[in-house]
Amino acid sequence: MTPGTATNPWDGVVGQARAVRQLKASVAAPVHAYALVGPSGSTKDVAARAFAAEVLVAATPERDAERTMRLASAGEHPDIHEFHRVGPGISAEQARDVVVQSSIAPVEGERKVLILNEFHLVRPEAAAILLKSIEEPPASTIFLICADFVPPELVTIASRCVRIAFGAVDDDLVVELLVAEGNDPAMARVAADAASGDVDRARLLVSDDDLIERRNLFADVPSSLDGTGSSALQLADELLVLIEKAAAPLVARQATEIEDHDARASRLGERGGGRKALDDRHKRELRRHRIDELRAGLWVIARSYRDAAVAAADETPGPGDLSAAISRIGAAIEALERNPNEALLLQSLLWSLPPLPPIASSPAPR
Repeated sequence: MTPGTATNPWDGVVGQARAVRQLKASVAAPVHAYALVGPSGSTKDVAARAFAAEVLVAATPERDAERTMRLASAGEHPDIHEFHRVGPGISAEQARDVVVQSSIAPVEGERKVLILNEFHLVRPEAAAILLKSIEEPPASTIFLICADFVPPELVTIASRCVRIAFGAVDDDLVVELLVAEGNDPAMARVAADAASGDVDRARLLVSDDDLIERRNLFADVPSSLDGTGSSALQLADELLVLIEKAAAPLVARQATEIEDHDARASRLGERGGGRKALDDRHKRELRRHRIDELRAGLWVIARSYRDAAVAAADETPGPGDLSAAISRIGAAIEALERNPNEALLLQSLLWSLPPLPPIASSPAPR
């Protein structure tokens, strides 16, 4: 369960006062579809679940309201359905499943809510399948579309939804949250800076003992290169090993979730479908974690080149070389969303970057 959902489903939404006001104002008379758009970790997924819970409670007899909220907050209500991509994008097959589910009447009440996660990764053919259902669903069905951004091919679908904007969470709010959860203030500050407004990622990083070492190694990449392919390959391997090691807090949390799930399934006699869904989610989380780690590290490298361009514009390599390096890093960051081979991407990028003298490299924030 997301922190804060046990008593008030909105407690886990951080720094999104305007979005929360908009959603709460819509609870009594919701429209057919909402697009919650904002960066990863902005807690829009928590807001989607909170809104779904409130919508069902509003349509539930008062005697059943407490049960409805409890089930919805725990992710166990039969009229709230969450969909996650399988593989690099939401496929046509998944889209057909969504269409079928949207046409089925609610199990318990007058409304059902479908939450579509990472919708910015929907494939064009899947978007075409979903358009009609999202545009004109049955009166009982409400779509909540969560997307990091709206790419051009999804503009038509987005235009059929009420758009709710989410922003990256301010670092000070992230630090405040982490400290309130019992973490060291200094480490909370480092984690917040590394997470770049992503609350979920900050919660993982704050317990990562190697975070500072890893960020400093990324910051030192330009001064560790010597222009040869061998140095680029060796450095890429070192960075990827650290990234794999950084998944330890997430793996530990997932192991606890598996133990809890298996114990509950044994106690209640549940079948294995729930375990498969959990395993699939864990795979997505690990993939997302690697991508986030690599993206964050590349931004640290770009910061080193930026600082070098500001501090030593007249030295070799010149500003043009540094600007080109920053552009290549930016292109690599964008390519991460296309499910590339991470090792090849990093090796190729490092081989293309110009070396810098050690004095030009800026350490990651401590």
